[in-house]
Amino acid sequence: MKIAVAYDNGTIFQHFGKTEFFKVYDVEDNQVVSSEIIGSNGTGHGALAGLLASQAVDVLICGGIGGGAQAALEEAGVKLCAGAQGDADQAVEAYLRGELESTGANCDHHHGEEHDCGSHEEEHSCGGGCGSCGGGCGARPAITGRNVGRVCRTHYRGTFNDGTQFDSSYDRGEPLEFICGAGQMIRGFDAAVADMEVGQVVDVHLMPEEAYGMPNPDAIFTLEIAQLPGSEDLSVGQQVYLSNQFGQPFPVKVTAKDETTITFDANHEMAGKELNFRIELVEVK
Repeated sequence: MKIAVAYDNGTIFQHFGKTEFFKVYDVEDNQVVSSEIIGSNGTGHGALAGLLASQAVDVLICGGIGGGAQAALEEAGVKLCAGAQGDADQAVEAYLRGELESTGANCDHHHGEEHDCGSHEEEHSCGGGCGSCGGGCGARPAITGRNVGRVCRTHYRGTFNDGTQFDSSYDRGEPLEFICGAGQMIRGFDAAVADMEVGQVVDVHLMPEEAYGMPNPDAIFTLEIAQLPGSEDLSVGQQVYLSNQFGQPFPVKVTAKDETTITFDANHEMAGKELNFRIELVEVK
C-alpha cells in the first residue's frame, strides 16, 4: 500500500489544490518501510488526482479539500482522509492504527485568498476565501465543461441584489486564478466559468444554494467562558477563529455574551444571500 500526504516541511499542507509536494509512504504489513518526497510540478486540483494515481497511491492524507477534488480522487481510485493536520509522519502512523478519521470534502472557496487560521484574534471579512468549513460542505455532482480541471483567470465584480458591491477583482487590478471545477470556488461561480470562452463576459445570479448556502441554526452555539481561554476578552460583533473536533480552524462571529457564557455563529456571513457576478474569462491555461 502507498499513502501520500500533502506535505510542507514535515507537516500536512492545508490546501490540497496548492500542494507543491507530497510525501509518499510505502507500507507493508501495516508498517512504513520507506518514504520519498515528490513534487506536484504546479499541477492543479483535478490533475493532482491523476498524479497520485500514476504513483500507485492508495490513500491521500490532507487538510482542506473541496468537493470537486474529492470527486476526482474517487474517480482515480484514491481513498481520501481529509481534515488532518500537524506532523505528517505521525498522521500516517495514526492512520495505520485506525485513529485518523476523515472529514471528507471540507472547504468551499469563493476566491483564493488564504487566512492565518492560527490566530484566534484574526478578523474575517466578506472577502475571505473560505466559508465555515464546518457546515454546508460535501461532495456534489461534478461540474462539467471545457474549462473543468484547467487553470482559469477571471476578472469579476460581485454585488448584492440592491446593487451594493461586495467584491471586485477589477478594483484589485489582478485577475483571480483558480482551477475550474475543483472546489476552490462557490459552486455557481465554478459552473458559470466551466464552459466560457476567453474574452467572454457573463452575468450570473446565484441563489444561496449555489453560493454560501442557507444559514444553519445548528451552527449557532453557546459555550462557557471558563471553558474557552481567551474568550473573556472577546466582544459582541467580533469575528475570530475556533477549532473543530478535527483541529481545523473555522471563522465565527460573537453574537451574545454575558458574565458566564458566550454565543458564536459559525454560519458564513453571506449565508442566505443571493449574489450577482459579472465574470470575464481572461485566460485559460
